[in-house]
Amino acid sequence: MGTYDIERYLNVRSAYGASFGPEGERLSFLMDTTGVSQVWTLEGAREWPEQRTFYDERVTFASWSPERPELVFGMDEGGNERAQLYRLEADTGLITNLTATPDAKHRWGGWSHDGDRFAFASNRRDEAVFDIYVQDRDETGNVDGQGPSAREASSPADARLVHEGDGWLSLSGWSPDDSRLLVSQAYSNFDQDLYVLDLETGELEHLTPHEGDVRYQSASWAPDGEGLYLVTDEGHADTLYLAYLDLASGEIETVVADEEWNVDGIALDDETGRFVYSKNVEGYTELTVGEFDADDPTAFETFPEPDLPGGVAGGVSFDPDAERFALSTAGDTVNANVFVVEVETGEAERWTSAPTAGIPRETFDESELVHVESFGVDGQSPSARGTPTESHAGLDVPGFLTLPNEDEASSTGSEDGVPVIVDIHGGPESQRRPSFSSVKQYFLDRGYAYFEPNVRGSSGYGADYAALDDVERRMDSVADIEACVEWLRDHEAVDPDRIVAKGGSYGGFMVLAAMTEYPDLWAAGIDVVGIANFVTFLENTGDWRRELREAEYGSLAEDREFLEEISPINNVERIAAPLFVLHGENDPRVPVGEAEQIAEKAKAQGVPVRKLLFEDEGHGFSKLENRIEAYSAIADFLDEHV
Repeated sequence: MGTYDIERYLNVRSAYGASFGPEGERLSFLMDTTGVSQVWTLEGAREWPEQRTFYDERVTFASWSPERPELVFGMDEGGNERAQLYRLEADTGLITNLTATPDAKHRWGGWSHDGDRFAFASNRRDEAVFDIYVQDRDETGNVDGQGPSAREASSPADARLVHEGDGWLSLSGWSPDDSRLLVSQAYSNFDQDLYVLDLETGELEHLTPHEGDVRYQSASWAPDGEGLYLVTDEGHADTLYLAYLDLASGEIETVVADEEWNVDGIALDDETGRFVYSKNVEGYTELTVGEFDADDPTAFETFPEPDLPGGVAGGVSFDPDAERFALSTAGDTVNANVFVVEVETGEAERWTSAPTAGIPRETFDESELVHVESFGVDGQSPSARGTPTESHAGLDVPGFLTLPNEDEASSTGSEDGVPVIVDIHGGPESQRRPSFSSVKQYFLDRGYAYFEPNVRGSSGYGADYAALDDVERRMDSVADIEACVEWLRDHEAVDPDRIVAKGGSYGGFMVLAAMTEYPDLWAAGIDVVGIANFVTFLENTGDWRRELREAEYGSLAEDREFLEEISPINNVERIAAPLFVLHGENDPRVPVGEAEQIAEKAKAQGVPVRKLLFEDEGHGFSKLENRIEAYSAIADFLDEHV
C-alpha cells in the first residue's frame, strides 16, 4: 500500500538550528542528510552546503563564536542525553572535546561577547543538581579529527565552577559587559525563578521572588545591561506576555500582552535592541519584528512581518549587525528549511535546500484545525474507572485532523470509511502544532487518516487549561481522548471500528491508559517509550529529572497510592486490542523497564503483543536505520491488525 515506502519518507530532510558566523557571511545549521543531525555550513542562499561533522550520533545544537571562525556543538552518545561540548575550527576542520566528562550532562550557556570564554550548566558534582561553570575557549579535554576518541577524552578540561546549584539550573546568556550571567532555576514547567550571577564576587541575586507557580521564560539581557526582557504570567495572567524587568527596582512592566494566546518567546540582539518575538495562535506562529527604544525599554517600532511558508517558525539567530536574522520554518506540507530575513524590509529568502527524497511536495496532505467538545471543568470529573459525568459546560479540545486524499484512501477505505491513527503528544505540557511529519505523511499515503489532539494539560492554551490534568485530575485528559474518539466515530470519513492509539513518552502513557480505560474503542495501540507504571518510572528516571516530574505527576512520598491506581500496568487486564511496544535501551527519561513490564504482563493476559527494543537509542529514535526498522514494523503491525 502507498506510493512510497517508509525509507523514502524518512529520507525527507530537515534543516534547522541556524547560527550566523562572526563575519555574518557564513551560516551553520543542522541537517539530517546522513540519517542523524550533523553540522553543515554555507556562505550564501541556496549555495552548495559543506558538511562539517561526520558522527554516527546526533548533534543537538551548534553556536558560532562571536569573534573567531569556530563554533561549539553538543552531542550525546546512544541517546543517553549526557551531552558533551565540542569546538569545531571552521578553517581546519579540527574538533576538540571541551568537556570530556562522559558521565555528566552539559547544557550550553553561551559565548562571552569577546569569544574568550563560554558558560555551561552541568551535573558533574551531583547527578541530581546542576552547577554553573565558565571555561576558557582554549582549555580542552581532548583533540581529535572525527573519530571516537573525540568523545573519549581521558580527563576533563579546566572549567571553573562559579556557582554550586541546588536544582535544575540553566543559563540565558552573558550580560553585555560579560561580568554577569543570567541564571534560571526550574521547579516545574510552570514555575521558574531568575537570578543574576556576578562572576567577580560570586554573588547570586534573586530577581523574581514569588509565591505559587509563576513562569519566567525566554529571558534576554537589554542592551544597556540594566534590565531583562522575558515572557511571564506574573500577576496571575492566564497567558504568557512579553515584559521588561528592571534590575534596579525589580519591577516588571508589560510590553506586549494577549489575553487569549501566549507570547512564546523573544530573540533579542543585545547590542542594537532589535528583536523577534513569536505568538502561538492555536498552534500557528505569528512573528513580530522590531527594535526597542533606547530611552524607553517598553516602547518599540515594528518592521514588516516576513512572509514565510508553513505555519510554524522559530530558532532565530541575528547576524553580527542585526541587519538580518535566520530562522527555520515548517508546516504540514513544508519540510523544515532555514530562511534569512532582512529586518527592515521583511524580505525572506530560503538559504537551505533540504530535499523531499524525490516525493513531490504537492502530494503532502494538509491538516484541518478542529475542536471537539469534552466534559466541562465546572462539573464532576470522571472517575479513574468511569465515564465523564454530565457537567454544566463543555470544554473545547483542539486538534488537527488530516484526511488522506481520494487516491490514498482507496487503498484502505471501505464503505465504512478509512482507519485513523490518534497520535497523542508527550509532555504532558507540550502541544501538537501543524509542522511537518514524515511519519504522518507516510501513513496518510497508506490511506490512514491522522488525528492529533491537544487534550487538557497541553501547553499553548493558557495556564488554566494546562493545569486541568495535574496530579489527581490526570485521568481527565484520558477522558478527553475518549471524547475525541467518539467524535471521530461519527465522522463520515472514518471507519469507527479501525481507530488506533499511538503516542510517545507521556503520550505512550496516554495510549496505555486509553486502552485500559476505554478498551472497546481501539483496534490497536502503539506505545513508544511510554510510561506504564508511574511508581517505577519516578523511581528509575534520571536523578536530575525526578523533582520536576513529581511536580507534574505527584510525588512518591505523598501520592504513591494514587499513582499506582492510575498506572496502566495495574489495569492491564482491561486491554483488549493488540499492542506494539517500542523503546530505546539507553532511555534516561523513561527507563526501558517500562516497556518490558507492560509487554510481559499484557502478553500474559492473552493480548497480541509485539516488543521492539533498540540498544543504541534513548528517549526516541534518532538513527535513520532504527527509524526505518521501527516504522516498517509499525506499518506491518497495523496491516495485520487494522
